[in-house]
Amino acid sequence: MLQVYTWTTPNGIKPLILVEELGIPYELHWIDIGSGAQHAPSYLRINPNAKIPAIVDDGVPIFESGAILVHLAEKHGQFLPKSGRARTDALEWLFFQVGGVGPMFGQLGHFMHAKEKVPYALDRYRSEVERLYGVLDERLEHADYLAGEYGIADIATVGWAGAMPRFDIAKETYPNVSRWLDRVGERPAVQRARALKP
Repeated sequence: MLQVYTWTTPNGIKPLILVEELGIPYELHWIDIGSGAQHAPSYLRINPNAKIPAIVDDGVPIFESGAILVHLAEKHGQFLPKSGRARTDALEWLFFQVGGVGPMFGQLGHFMHAKEKVPYALDRYRSEVERLYGVLDERLEHADYLAGEYGIADIATVGWAGAMPRFDIAKETYPNVSRWLDRVGERPAVQRARALKP
């Protein structure tokens, strides 16, 4: 059975949404990153980078959330087109999340809640987060989902994009993102994944 190792973060929810969407059986293992569980030798054998999420599928460990999503989508033939422009679109928006949205949103969150306030860092990351929200909003003005059809790009991005309240950004600032967040959030699999708690 598929083993899923994760925690309650925007990165951590990605595989949970996908396995719930796929309707496949899995065993869930919470890795409490606040307590340092990601550094345990047993977990490092699964993910040498000491981050979540990770999976073990048919005895093979896979880490990095984007790689996990691609692997499971390809294996089960859902949520990632097999070829052509549709596949390229899905991978573009997936990599936009893993290379831009995740790191930049994460850094803004870190510096907003750091004991020492660093104005340069706060200004730099807030500006980049707002720029990335703008890119998403422009895309979602012309498409219901990031790659046209609902898929792993949306699954990868929804947890991070939902952080507007945490960043003191009004939902009205990015109306297309807000409508997309509502649309994705109405999916039963997304609701089931969000309801899972350690």
